[in-house]
Amino acid sequence: MHGGFHPKSSTLRLYAKRKEGGRGLVSVSTTVQDETTNIQEYIGKMAPTDRVLSEYLRQQKPKKEEGDEEPSWKDRPLHDWNSIKMYFKRGKFRVHISPLLNITAIVLVSILLWNLSGYTFCHQESRLCACHKCLTDSDPWFNYIISESPKPFMSQKHKPSEEDFNWWKPLQREKQNFTVYNKTLERVFQTITPIADVEEPRPDRCKSCAVVGNSGNLRGSQYGPLIDFHDIVIRVNRGMTKGFERDVGTKTTHRVMYPESSTRLDNKTHLLFFPFKTPDFLWLLKSLIPGENGAPNSNKITNKDLVSILHPAFMKYVHDVWLRKKAAYPSTGFLAVVLSLLMCDEVNVFGFGADSEGNWNHYFEILKNKRLKTGGHPGEEEYKMLVKLHMRKKIVFFKGW
Repeated sequence: MHGGFHPKSSTLRLYAKRKEGGRGLVSVSTTVQDETTNIQEYIGKMAPTDRVLSEYLRQQKPKKEEGDEEPSWKDRPLHDWNSIKMYFKRGKFRVHISPLLNITAIVLVSILLWNLSGYTFCHQESRLCACHKCLTDSDPWFNYIISESPKPFMSQKHKPSEEDFNWWKPLQREKQNFTVYNKTLERVFQTITPIADVEEPRPDRCKSCAVVGNSGNLRGSQYGPLIDFHDIVIRVNRGMTKGFERDVGTKTTHRVMYPESSTRLDNKTHLLFFPFKTPDFLWLLKSLIPGENGAPNSNKITNKDLVSILHPAFMKYVHDVWLRKKAAYPSTGFLAVVLSLLMCDEVNVFGFGADSEGNWNHYFEILKNKRLKTGGHPGEEEYKMLVKLHMRKKIVFFKGW
């Protein structure tokens, strides 16, 4: 049972955290007595109309000994501990214990654990995290689609194959060949050691994440405090906070960027680098290496120890499996959402889709072209998938105003 014994209580009381679905500090004996009464009332109600149960109770009724005026066990409360002690003393306990009582005991424990923790036994089998509901709980479709994911980030040991490169190359008309691409990667790995591992879920952890897109539907939403409440806040591209704190918050732990969408990061923010062509890696190198003679680099945009580089195989996986190969390739925002499903235990999504007037625009910009759509990205398909994840209770999708 999650929660265990309260450190300042006797063993007659158990504690389950309320924020994890429990009821706080409760009396075991009181809870068992209440549930026992409920079960006894149920048996009494059903026995007259259920022939199988009635016959079973009749056969299990103990024979009354001569001169023994005590009521039979059927007429005793199940929680009458003094009567149970008397059966022990008379040597009758081994005769009178029946499968029905064993089943009753199982039911009592089941109900007790349900009341204390808020979870069923089948739910507890999949307790991979300490959240009220883990992402992989009871959803074969979601478990399958997540299990298909390759490792999301590059490393010295996890470089793209030529097949990965050939899929990635046409995204933005890459002109270099695989050999040049590999040599460029080697330069990157000689300069930095990117963070490649994604922390696995743990039963003692509930990591909450907010993925914040840039949709105009964030204007007037007042989501700021809610966004900042999360453990991890992933922002996309140039999504700014200054001047929009009330609607988008102030906290940023991770920033998704590529060169054309870059902004300067503080020394504690993780860079999730999404490269789309070989020159993007050269830009990354230029923004990370020190200046001449050890001088400060005026082009520095992030802490080189907090960089993760998205693997092209992961981009392909999102495009093929999640979006069914719609349009040219996924948006950086949708890639960030799928990535968050691997990084986090709870995911809430903000700032995706069109605004209330159907315009695809940014909250920090004045809309000039109302015909602007989503370019080479499958915006409508991505939006439908977010709604699907919301309906399946894998994310909470905040649609703004």
